Amino acid sequence: MRLENSFDVPAPRKAAWDLLMDVPRVVPCMPGAELEETVSDSVWKAKLSVKLGPIALTFATDVAREAADEAVGQVILNARARELRGRGGAQARIQSSLTEIEGGTRIDIVTDLTLSGAVAQYGRGIVQDVSLQLVGRFADCLKAQLVATPEEAAAAVAEQAKPVPGLSLGLGALGRAIARLLARLLGRRPQS
Repeated sequence: MRLENSFDVPAPRKAAWDLLMDVPRVVPCMPGAELEETVSDSVWKAKLSVKLGPIALTFATDVAREAADEAVGQVILNARARELRGRGGAQARIQSSLTEIEGGTRIDIVTDLTLSGAVAQYGRGIVQDVSLQLVGRFADCLKAQLVATPEEAAAAVAEQAKPVPGLSLGLGALGRAIARLLARLLGRRPQS
C-alpha cells in the first residue's frame, strides 16, 4: 500500500537535510523506535516497540539508505522489519523530499508498505490513520530537533522512546474511519 504524508518544519532546507541525513538522530524521533547499531554510514539496525492493549510487539528493523540527492532534496530509505516472535513483518520503501516554503521546509514522505503475517490483518484505512498519527508525532520530534533548546529536543526524543500505544492510536483511527463513513453517507443524501 502507498502512504503519503507531509509536514512543515520551521527551519531552512539545509538544516532539515542535515538532520534527515543523520539517521542515528532521526530514528529515535520515530515513536517506539530505538537505534541499536550503526552498521555503516548507510545501514542501521533498530528496534520498534508497539503495544496493542495487552499485546506487545517488538520488531527488529534493518534500515538502509538507497539514495540521497541533496541538490534535488530527496532521500530514499528501505526498511525491513520482522516481529521477534514471528507474528509478521513489514517492508517499506520510504522516499522523503524537501521543498523550501515560506518560513521553513516542507517534508513530503511517500511510503510503499507491504505487511505480512498477523500485522497484515489491519485494513488499509486503519494503517493510514495510524500512519498519520505516527507521522504527526515524528514531525513534532523533528521540529524540536531543529528549533528547540537542547533540553526540549532531548525531552521530545525521550517521549518517542516509549512503546507506541496501539489502543489510543486505534481509537483515533476508528474515530476517523467513522467520520469518513458519515461524510460519505451524508454526501450521498439528496439535497432538499
